[in-house]
Amino acid sequence: MDRLVFGHAEAHAQAPDVAAGRLRQLVLYTDTYVIRGALRTMARRLTDALNTAEEGFFVLEDVTFETHGAGATTERAGYAQVNLATVLFAHEPGDSIETLPELRTVKVTERALVSQPPFRIVGNIHVLPERSLRDALQELVGRFVPVTDATYWSDALAIPRTSVPMLAFNHERSQILAPYTIG
Repeated sequence: MDRLVFGHAEAHAQAPDVAAGRLRQLVLYTDTYVIRGALRTMARRLTDALNTAEEGFFVLEDVTFETHGAGATTERAGYAQVNLATVLFAHEPGDSIETLPELRTVKVTERALVSQPPFRIVGNIHVLPERSLRDALQELVGRFVPVTDATYWSDALAIPRTSVPMLAFNHERSQILAPYTIG
């Protein structure tokens, strides 16, 4: 079961280094909820923010969350603590992502299917050159793994295919990661 803790923004005190960070809008999917909110972070990339969370949770500001399914009610909170172990995947809303050339490592893309029931994700996994996806799977580490040109959906929850420039999936919650070809 997903763990959320709610409260009012004025009651939340943040550490000085986090309070000085950039406010990023996030969309997080769990088994039960779609959570939207703002994260104050010093991280320059979404995957860095997800992978460096020391406490295993985020405290988001200006949060809305709703359960999956027809007739779902949207709840609001000034802030909420979200347990990252329950997050299946996350992305930033919008049609583009900021590229950071100084953080770029030369990699090649492999089209992949990620199974995170009740969701499926298809997109590009980035691997080191001269390695097949099969070999790269042995070296794939990190709590959250980025997928670019991603599409996600859930037939079981009647969530239609949604395309985003980049999302980060929870590696520990993935059941299958495999090459993907159309047809």
